[in-house]
Amino acid sequence: MQYINSLVAGISFTDIIDIAIISYIVYKLLGFIRSSRAEQLAKGILFLILIFILSGVFHLYALNWILKQVLSIGLIALIIVFQPELRRGLEYIGRETLNLKKIKEGNSASSPTAVADAIAKSIAYFASISEGALIVMERQTALSDIAESGTILDAQISEQLLENIFYVGSPLHDGAVIIRDDRVYAAACMLPLTENPNLSKDLGTRHRAAIGITEQSDALVFVVSEETGIISMVEDGKISRFLDVKAVEKTLLAHYMQKTEGSNGRRIFAPIFKKAKEGENDEK
Repeated sequence: MQYINSLVAGISFTDIIDIAIISYIVYKLLGFIRSSRAEQLAKGILFLILIFILSGVFHLYALNWILKQVLSIGLIALIIVFQPELRRGLEYIGRETLNLKKIKEGNSASSPTAVADAIAKSIAYFASISEGALIVMERQTALSDIAESGTILDAQISEQLLENIFYVGSPLHDGAVIIRDDRVYAAACMLPLTENPNLSKDLGTRHRAAIGITEQSDALVFVVSEETGIISMVEDGKISRFLDVKAVEKTLLAHYMQKTEGSNGRRIFAPIFKKAKEGENDEK
């Protein structure tokens, strides 16, 4: 008790201000990391630092020396490679954290069933008239940096909104739509193209962009071909074509139900991918 009293007595008003400022900066940095793809990078760096510390404790000298060199050189390389992310991080400190709206089961306008149904019907409409569409469903990996390449909308999902966005005469029809929770977060977004040389030559820019973003994130992407109206789904860099509307609706409903329950739910899509593959083989 005497130790605690002496400790508290030694804290001055300036110490409290100092701790508050540092806490605010750390809070903002953590918020930025969670809202961008830097989250996975931060986890990797923390893992390497942990292994580095443990290698020193258990006298693993070779591993400790290698990790020391990697960390010293790697930090400099990260500053160069991730300069845009670092710039956005500094900008993020100076503004309020976005208050992202989450899906609530009790709200009929944004229930998992209603949202999944709206997106599925829009995809079915695009397929029926062979209108190209590229819809990215954000998961654990935030796509804020990708969204910044387009136009931020942050609007409630509806069939009419999605159909107007991808209408050929619309200024937002080029590029991808990013769906964040139950909101159309951004439109006309530019996605990174895959560099996989083994893809079919029949796949156009939309499909290559869909594969590219899923190679760099855990997003789930739906593509409607402008030439054929074929519906495709992309996950983990793998594309499945010739989906029907029921498969799309089932996948979307599973996606939103899993988000509501707070789990990842990636394995639930495996049967749908298998079914889509069988349909593709039958088509061929």
